[in-house]
Amino acid sequence: MQKTDVLIIGAGVAGASTAIRLAQLRPDLKITMLTKTNTKESNTSWAQGGIAAVWDLETDDFDKHIADTLDAGDGICDEEVVRIVVEEGRKRVEEMIDMGARFDKEDDGDYNLGREGGHTENRILHYKDITGWEIQRTLNEKVKQFDNIEILEHYFAIDVITQHHLGRVLTRLSPNIECYGAYVLNKENNDIDAILAKSIVMCTGGTGQIYRNTTNPLIATGDGIAMVYRAKGRLANMEFVQFHPTALYGTGGDQPDFLISEAVRGFGAILKRPDGSEFMDQYDKRKSLAPRDIVARAIDNEMKISGAEHMCLDCRHLDHEEFLEHFPNIYEKCKSVGIDAFKDLIPVVPACHYMCGGILVDTYGRSSIKNLYAAGECTCSGLHGANRLASNSLLEGLVYGYRVAEDIHKEIDGLTLKEGIPDWDAEGTLQPKEMVLITRSWSELKELMSYYVGIVRTNVRLKRAMDRLQLLHTETERLYGETTLSPQLCELRNLTTIAFLVTKGAMMRHESRGLHYNTDFPQEHPYVETTLL
Repeated sequence: MQKTDVLIIGAGVAGASTAIRLAQLRPDLKITMLTKTNTKESNTSWAQGGIAAVWDLETDDFDKHIADTLDAGDGICDEEVVRIVVEEGRKRVEEMIDMGARFDKEDDGDYNLGREGGHTENRILHYKDITGWEIQRTLNEKVKQFDNIEILEHYFAIDVITQHHLGRVLTRLSPNIECYGAYVLNKENNDIDAILAKSIVMCTGGTGQIYRNTTNPLIATGDGIAMVYRAKGRLANMEFVQFHPTALYGTGGDQPDFLISEAVRGFGAILKRPDGSEFMDQYDKRKSLAPRDIVARAIDNEMKISGAEHMCLDCRHLDHEEFLEHFPNIYEKCKSVGIDAFKDLIPVVPACHYMCGGILVDTYGRSSIKNLYAAGECTCSGLHGANRLASNSLLEGLVYGYRVAEDIHKEIDGLTLKEGIPDWDAEGTLQPKEMVLITRSWSELKELMSYYVGIVRTNVRLKRAMDRLQLLHTETERLYGETTLSPQLCELRNLTTIAFLVTKGAMMRHESRGLHYNTDFPQEHPYVETTLL
């Protein structure tokens, strides 16, 4: 049984930002960061386009960025949260630059600001087409400077510890649920330990692996959201799954799907049918720069109308030298599959990209469970509403990581470690006889979510998905209870929970809004602010 002052589960932009700010404020605290792979592998490191911040004050201002965010969120953003993130975001980005982040500049030394769908101004700071990688590199280097931050790599968090583990029966309506730490699986030796902490921060990223096509890495299995749900914490708006409109088509089953950044369209690329004709003008006056929910549905609709397996992105008219400077990895990836972006149309399809719902938190990242905070993609903070504005995700991670650290700094001296936490009980479990039981269930889950709970939904499809998920849940829980735990089994359990939550949220929302489009409930149906789970 290990003990620490603060346990941070996840090492991406939100987790690392929390650790850095807290270490600056409180060098006396022991801060433990947990990652199930290593600090280089996170949802953050896969982000391509950039980070949105009001930078050029001659042409841009906070109110414009706030308005763009609210517009993309389709009516259910929390305006207070939007203002906090936008107004504090510039300062957090300045701190990233002070840490050594190398955002691209013009020849005159000014930052090269890109533009993406839904933005009315150029405000995207970027590092070529691997901005997330650069931000993760910068944060990792900064974390190394603090002696009081301990990093545990290849540790898989199984469940957060609450009064449930002390014998109390908890429900979602139980008052004063408290978190004392987490049970974690050491992937090096398969031991399961309890790590006790005064404050716990969930920063576990996204949920993309519930779908067949996703731009998310294999680690994006919704672990934190599932853990908080099992602990009877409150979640919200899980039906809002963002599909990125332009993943590269025809790469032979790559996992994850290769993303053609939205910044490419901001640079001037145009969406077209395979025959070369444009179509976005039929869906939105902003054409190829409309918000992601609109563009993804338009591509999906065009594919269904024509029977085509993909739509296309036309970059042939763009300045070749500047394109190579901004998007070297995208160009090389296309070349590797036989596509020359300067001569050929790039085939693209929508792919699951971002979860806009999650653990319900307040403006300081506090969840409904005492001592348990959350930040980043695993949360529903109110910033994104029904649809995330491009490049607001890294910004949210920076701002909320900082705010979580500030609140822990104020509260932690009044907290103590909980005594009497039992060791993990694995008595009676056996080694799994057939790994195929896990792998086939995972494949089945991806297929049914892709067919029934995708970009366009219907009541019949949702009901069919829920019926099959109930069976899959029963089978997975039986396997979980009978066999020795492995990361693969735990991830399957979490994914099954996430799929259920997405489907349940979709069934609860009797309207079409933002990323949730149900043909049985057109836009004029009653307004639903939040689906609480």
